[in-house]
Formats: sequence, C-alpha cells, structure tokens
Amino acid sequence: MLHSAVSERLLNQHPGIAAPQAADAGPRPDLLARVLDEVRARRDEFDAKRHVPRDMVSRLKELGVYRAATPRCFGGDARSPSEFLKLIETISEADGSAGWVASFGSAAVYLAALPRDTLACLYANGPDIAFAGGLFPIQPAEKVDGGWRVNGLWKFASGCKGADILGVGIGAGDGGKPRTAVLMPEDVEIVENWEVIGLRGTGSHDLRVRDVFVSDAWTFVRGGTPSVDEPLYRYPSLAYAAQVLAVVNLGVARAALDEVSRMAGGRTGITGAPKMADRPYLRISVAKAEAELRSARGFFYETTEAAWDSILKGDAVSAEQTSLVRLAAVQATRAGASAVQAAYLLAGTAAIYDGHPLQRYLRDAMVVTQHAFLGEGLYDAAGAVCLGVPPMPGYI
Repeated sequence: MLHSAVSERLLNQHPGIAAPQAADAGPRPDLLARVLDEVRARRDEFDAKRHVPRDMVSRLKELGVYRAATPRCFGGDARSPSEFLKLIETISEADGSAGWVASFGSAAVYLAALPRDTLACLYANGPDIAFAGGLFPIQPAEKVDGGWRVNGLWKFASGCKGADILGVGIGAGDGGKPRTAVLMPEDVEIVENWEVIGLRGTGSHDLRVRDVFVSDAWTFVRGGTPSVDEPLYRYPSLAYAAQVLAVVNLGVARAALDEVSRMAGGRTGITGAPKMADRPYLRISVAKAEAELRSARGFFYETTEAAWDSILKGDAVSAEQTSLVRLAAVQATRAGASAVQAAYLLAGTAAIYDGHPLQRYLRDAMVVTQHAFLGEGLYDAAGAVCLGVPPMPGYI
C-alpha cells in the first residue's frame, strides 16, 4: 500500500539528498549562474525530448527550487512568495519550459494539506521533493475501506517525467475543491502525447492510473486547510498557483526584449535600411514595451508583498487582496505576451527562422496565456470583486 511503502521508496530513490540549507540562504550566485548557463545550453534538448530530464530537475533541486515551499519544520525553506517567484522568473528568462517545470516547486503549499504524519513520511529523507499533478478532468474514485480505488486518465501533468511523486484529481473535497490522490511514479503510466507548439519542454503529458489503492492519509484537498502552521501556508494557495505560472511570462518577455536590444546595434538590413537602433519607430516601440512590462511586473510584486505583509502582521489575506493577486497574475501574463509579440514584430525577417530565439519566446509566451488560471475570464471575476458582486465559483 502506498501509505506504508512511500517512505522506503523515497529513501531509496534519494539517498544522496544533502542536509537542509539554512532557511535564510538563497541560491549561491555562482551556482545559479552555472545552472542558468546549463539551462540555456540545453533548451533545444528539452524541446526535442518534450520534457526537462531528471538530471536537470536534480540541478533545480540544488538551487533550492523544491525545498522553497517545503515547511521549515520538515527541513524546508518555506520562502516568501516573492523570493520564489523571482527565482522562477530568472529561470524562465533562460528557458520558459524550465521555468514552468520549476514553478511546481510551489506545490508543497498544496501538499501541506496532507496529515502531518504523512508529511513526516514524505520528507523523511529530505525536503527536496518534486511533485507533478494531472488533476483534471476529475475522475471520481471508488471509496473503499481505508482509502480510495483510483482509475482514470488525467491531462496536463507538467514535469511528470522528472517527478518524485504524482497527484491526480479523484473528486470534490471541501468547498468543491478537488481532492487529490498522491501516488508513486511506478503506480502511474505516463501517456506521452505532449505535441504542442510552445513550452514543448514541460512534458505536460497525460497520466493514466489503473486500479491503484491510495489510503486516506495520502489524499488532500487542493487549497484545503493546511496541517502546518507557518506563514507561507496562510498565503492564498490557488492565487499562488496562478502566480507561479504567470511569472514565467515575465521572464520570457525580459529575454525577448533583451534579444531585440542585442539585435538593434547590429548591421543594417539587407535593403540598406538604418540599423534598428537608429529607427525612431523602433525606439518608441521598445520604450512602450518596456514601460508596459515593468508596470505589470510592479503590480505583480506589489500585490504579492501586500498579501504577505498582512500574513506577517497576523492578519488574514482579504478577499480583495486575493483578487488583486489574481488580477495581477493575469495582467502579467498578458503584458509579457504583448512584450514578446512587440519584440518579434520589431525584429523583422530575422525572427522568422526556426533557430531564432524570438521564435521560442513567441511560442512559449502564447501558451502561458492559454492556461485556465490565466484566461481572459479572470478579468470578469476580478471586476466582480471590485464592484462588490459575487465572482465566479472557486475564484477566491
């Protein structure tokens, strides 16, 4: 049974996990620089394989990605949301797929809703646990004595090929939020069907489970009440789930605008037109894109810090604050995509070739905008809160 075997499996799987860092220690700058260089050098490989390989996930563990949201009482860092989001933004600047996979280091916030005894088992050999989930469409599981009999097929399990544990949605829990069953990789079949135009390296394949028993102790309600009383687990978890994805577009957009800046001082075009940097329309467009991106980024981190400050003061995060966090996430996604589109249009014919970096940035940025947590309908929900009327169910 999963609940009796998981600790032994994790111990065997991760015999070399290092002792926890001090909670106030971020990634060493030299280590971060080396990992980012490796990410850039391997991003074509990620695309070709359609996933970020397990050895690269191990490198992300070295950066503290997968202990960033692990409770301090279990050896993790439980970092502030802003700290983690800025790390994901930086990784995404190197490669959107790597940033997207790394963003699920935040999933430990969800996992904190597991019973404490289960968490103690999960983190028995260290805090660096990579989780991937294919939660939808919900596949109701059969309730049996002591747990659940799980069967079904789930979509969009980003990072599943490098994950230590996997989650699938098995029904509704408190408040209609999805109940999630935690499984080991050997209990799950990965259906490799991630054939997409952008974020190819995320490995967001389907998961199939056939007649696996999962005990009650290894299920949790996503967004449910945590069993850990630390500040991070009072932050609105569903809003955070949107933020860690939205911030990928801030990183991709930064890379795109920097690419145009590098191109701008180069040679003249084949038609004999002036260098890009000498064209007034291009300078104006770059300035506008910078202003819009930096404004959205400022709003994004402003709302994050405001919610976090409330928690540190001992106050609950209000519905209005949560809504602003979600609104800022949607806006960051859209502003990032807009900046990438602007960069692509300004680059001219050079950007139409397969090997040009702006091709990757454009494809990746547009995929981020399609995520359900970041869709256009979220503006309606945020507007409803602004006007004092009920938003769509599950928004707050």
